[in-house]
Amino acid sequence: QVQLVESGGGLVQAGGSLRLFCAPSGRTWGSYSMGWFRQAPGKEREFVAVIDWNGSKTMYADSVKGRFTISRDGAKNTVYLQMNTLNPEDTAVYYCTASNTPIGRAVADYKFWGQGTQVTVSS
Repeated sequence: QVQLVESGGGLVQAGGSLRLFCAPSGRTWGSYSMGWFRQAPGKEREFVAVIDWNGSKTMYADSVKGRFTISRDGAKNTVYLQMNTLNPEDTAVYYCTASNTPIGRAVADYKFWGQGTQVTVSS
């Protein structure tokens, strides 16, 4: 069982940066791929980024590639999403998620979800 708690969301102006944090707990979380999804009002939940269990592989949505960076620190039990050059289209609730399968982009690939953290980008 893996439990996930996100933090770091907030309000930022366009062009600014935020860093999201995900604190997984559970004995085997280190063997899981860790991902971030987001959901804007009235839209479906969409893939943002994923990192594999040992940090050797990452994958990003085209809309965030070059602006967002996902990383993980096993010693600190933390997964990060560094978000730069934010724009209003990035406004959404961001969810941390974990999967015990190889990295994927689909919601169905992920078994465990956090409660989400709100990111709002003003123009």
